[in-house]
Amino acid sequence: MKFQEVPVLLLTGYLGSGKTTLVNKVLSNKHGIKFAVIVNDIGEVNIDADLIQQGGIVDKKDDSLVALQNGCICCTLKMDLVAQLRDITSLQKFDYIVIEASGVCEPAPIAQTICSIPTMGPEYIKGGIARLDCITTVVDALRMKDEFGNGENLIKQNIAEDDIENLVIQQIEFCNIILLNKASEVEPSELERLKEIITALQPHATIIECDYGNVDLDKIINTHLFDFDKVATSAAWIDEIEHHHDDEHDDDDEDEEHDHEGHHHHEHEHEHEEGHHHHHEHDHEGGEVEEYGIGTFVYYRRKPFDLVGFDEFIASKWSKNIIRCKGICWFKDEPATCYVFEQAGKQMNLRNAGQWYATMDKDELADLMQREPGLSQDWNEQYGDRMQKLVFIGQHLDKDEITRQLDSILLD
Repeated sequence: MKFQEVPVLLLTGYLGSGKTTLVNKVLSNKHGIKFAVIVNDIGEVNIDADLIQQGGIVDKKDDSLVALQNGCICCTLKMDLVAQLRDITSLQKFDYIVIEASGVCEPAPIAQTICSIPTMGPEYIKGGIARLDCITTVVDALRMKDEFGNGENLIKQNIAEDDIENLVIQQIEFCNIILLNKASEVEPSELERLKEIITALQPHATIIECDYGNVDLDKIINTHLFDFDKVATSAAWIDEIEHHHDDEHDDDDEDEEHDHEGHHHHEHEHEHEEGHHHHHEHDHEGGEVEEYGIGTFVYYRRKPFDLVGFDEFIASKWSKNIIRCKGICWFKDEPATCYVFEQAGKQMNLRNAGQWYATMDKDELADLMQREPGLSQDWNEQYGDRMQKLVFIGQHLDKDEITRQLDSILLD
């Protein structure tokens, strides 16, 4: 029996590299492709899914947008991913699936999960099969320059297993395509050196330079590039082992026979038992995830911020342990405006995201409330839908201190 295949694009990359921007760019292309999107976030609030939904192309209500949060799809949410892929393929109304992995996910276990679905039983494939078409890793060239020594830190000696550099390396090593994002924001010589380092780590991946996710859609979808064994053995260090092995046997006496049929240096387990081996421990108690020493928490309040105080907080009191922050906020002086705040390393951005629903005409608002009953869940009698909701991701975060600092700039 032949099952319908639905190709899958897996997007990986470190926190704040530009994956969500790329997803929105992909979805806005006029190719007539019906996309379903799965967005994974390690926090208890999936800000990326909300930002994608704001684009209006995919939506949670019509099953084209799925948020998997409070964990990683490379481990604890593995079976949630399987279930969602089964549900999407069973609908038989989507041409393509895009998965945006959390910034702390390793791509190999995710690929392993997707590839093993056909072996899990007929109930997982009766509506179709999700076929992994391509893994694309997004690398922020500007952040590489600012925080990773323009990539030199990725090839230094004695990188520990739980160092952030190790995570970035794994994301680069296990992929088909590397999107070198914000390429024009670094010097040409720095960009060339960064490409040399990336190629040294992963010589078989295609490197595509781009700015803010502007890439030709045809270069990253329907590529038929993914092959588990090829990708799993494409990293430079594995190449070296393979070539070293071949060189050793070139020196052997010709009359000495060796049986190498079916032999491979690296065995890849494609089974998905609950005992899947993963070398990082995850603590999900209390909505927090610990991986590579990374934790997350959500700052949630209803009162407005003082804008001057907020500027001072991010300028002089910002903790160096914060790797990524994203969310919505509002200020006393501009009560009608919803702002989106984003931080990735040294890069920070505050942008106008439109007006709060609370500013609408009362009759229009009442009509909207009837059409969108979910609005009432977060509605506050005094502030309406205005809120501060900021997701912090970092290493060894001092949640109490960050909360204290932000609470001190709230106004009545």
